[in-house]
Amino acid sequence: MRADPFAFAADDWRANIFAALKEQQVQQMAYVPDAGHASLINACHGDDGINCTVLTTEEEGVALLAGAELGGQRGVMLMQSSGVGNCVNMFSLLKSCGFPFVTLVTMRGEWGEFNPWQMPMGQATEETFRRSGFVVYRADTGEDAAAMTGSAMRLAYDSNCPVAVLLSQRLIGAKDF
Repeated sequence: MRADPFAFAADDWRANIFAALKEQQVQQMAYVPDAGHASLINACHGDDGINCTVLTTEEEGVALLAGAELGGQRGVMLMQSSGVGNCVNMFSLLKSCGFPFVTLVTMRGEWGEFNPWQMPMGQATEETFRRSGFVVYRADTGEDAAAMTGSAMRLAYDSNCPVAVLLSQRLIGAKDF
């Protein structure tokens, strides 16, 4: 493993999510750049055991992680709630083929939101996942985020089902720019 280019703060819940990824032997991480995931993305890039793929759009990640599964590798996708709507058609691949899938979603359109464009998808994210056949966990505290991520991965990889962990805007912090 290379030297980690980003050191987590001692109390950063993202460090515990990273530890859960390592514990579950995640080898593929797909993402669309997002400030809420930045330290986790940096940590994954700093680990030689995790192949990180920057996506141009979120639905590419669904196909990428399905392919990783076919190749015997576990994967996770990081995205923001605004990208969930881009994936709806691709979610049918997961259910039809019985692929395990884990996504960690930083939420927008909730507590402290300043951008009205984030509201529609932010408010529809959880229901969109449920209607697409996902098990959905919602983390509002750092302790929840780490525990739910580990649980989501175990459920997805052991049961071949899609699982989404929603990281609330209150947890990640409301943007103010």
